[in-house]
Amino acid sequence: MARITAVDTYDVRFPTSRELDGSDAMNPDPDYSAAYLVLRTDDGPDGHGFTFTIGRGNDICRVAIDALASFVVGLDPDTVDLGDFARSLTHDSQLRWLGPEKGVVHLAAGAVINAMWDLVAKRAGKPVWRYLAELTPERIVDLVDWRYLTDALTPAEALRMLRAAEPGRADRTAELVARGYPAYTTTPGWLGYDDEKLVRLAEQAVADGFTQIKLKVGADRADDVRRLRLARAAVGPDVRIAVDANQRWDVPDAVAWMTELAPYDPWWIEEPTCPDDVLGHAAIRAALATAAPSGGRIRVATGEHVQNRVVFKQLLQAGAVDVVQIDAARVGGVNENVAILLLAARYGIPVCPHAGGVGLCELVQHLSMFDFVAVSGSIRDRSIEYVDHLHEHFRTPVVLRDAHYRAPEAPGFSAEMHPDTLTRYSYPDGPAWA
Repeated sequence: MARITAVDTYDVRFPTSRELDGSDAMNPDPDYSAAYLVLRTDDGPDGHGFTFTIGRGNDICRVAIDALASFVVGLDPDTVDLGDFARSLTHDSQLRWLGPEKGVVHLAAGAVINAMWDLVAKRAGKPVWRYLAELTPERIVDLVDWRYLTDALTPAEALRMLRAAEPGRADRTAELVARGYPAYTTTPGWLGYDDEKLVRLAEQAVADGFTQIKLKVGADRADDVRRLRLARAAVGPDVRIAVDANQRWDVPDAVAWMTELAPYDPWWIEEPTCPDDVLGHAAIRAALATAAPSGGRIRVATGEHVQNRVVFKQLLQAGAVDVVQIDAARVGGVNENVAILLLAARYGIPVCPHAGGVGLCELVQHLSMFDFVAVSGSIRDRSIEYVDHLHEHFRTPVVLRDAHYRAPEAPGFSAEMHPDTLTRYSYPDGPAWA
């Protein structure tokens, strides 16, 4: 009988603010960081997980992870029920009082839950996407915390959806392994980059096969008009350009700003306002319904900072979004993201995950691939964000070929950092910070 014997935690930070990598209108100087943990076992392998932050406060997330260690130590990873385990972390009455399924405690819970998935999948000898996609529909439904969701989707309805998708799983798995999953890139679009770098990286993205790029906007309207004009000239009319305001605007500002950017045919506006403002997103979406040059819709996308499945449910119920963006480290781990994928499929809304950061590309690829194989069965208008930052710090980094994520083959959640990375970038005493 195996046992989890300890939870080791680390405050890992990368000085990305020095080159303005990751800069946007709300976050001008991010230091990409991970509150990182390792579930130690008495017989190996270990389970690795993290939540993503952008610097200050990473230590607070680490303390919250430490507070959850008692829920994990002593468990047998070979017999743990992953649904019950996730609910034990998110339902604890005393910790939940600090923020019911939101805030730092929920970030920490997601990190611990993801580490358990990494451990269980490693012990099964499968990557997480395949482990998930090979579960029975009944077991997938049992992973979800259905509290607060049944006015939009019931377990019975989810079970019917999953059973309907089951006959095509083998063919979609083969297609995924052969072709990979489509990616789009934000690498050209950081707000701190000058015009020359933007154009050069946009042209390189097209040469590398990307059919969609993304630009950060929201700091200065005239600058955004100029930058979007340059990007459109660089990539041509057939490449999609998404834009991302990172919550910078009030609702009227979002409508006015996007109306001015409309001549350059933006594919979507991401996080146009506060991520909790469901009605604000709905108002922006309605106002931009005919704003594109063709008279069509500028899509509204959000999800990077949506704190739980309930807000996603409301966004879908209110018709407030055209694109759902899950984040592998924002909500309560794999389990809650399974719930969000099921909700999106119920409402027929494509999921294009947020990635970049530290290790988010590594994690979220598994969720999109599971969605394709076992839930939505589609990649139409779907792609995973890609940013070419910090992958070298992971034992099994993402692999892109022809602007497609290759399906991971290594067992686990692709979350494990190299030991020397944990040492070098440990804050505040690691050599990178000394």
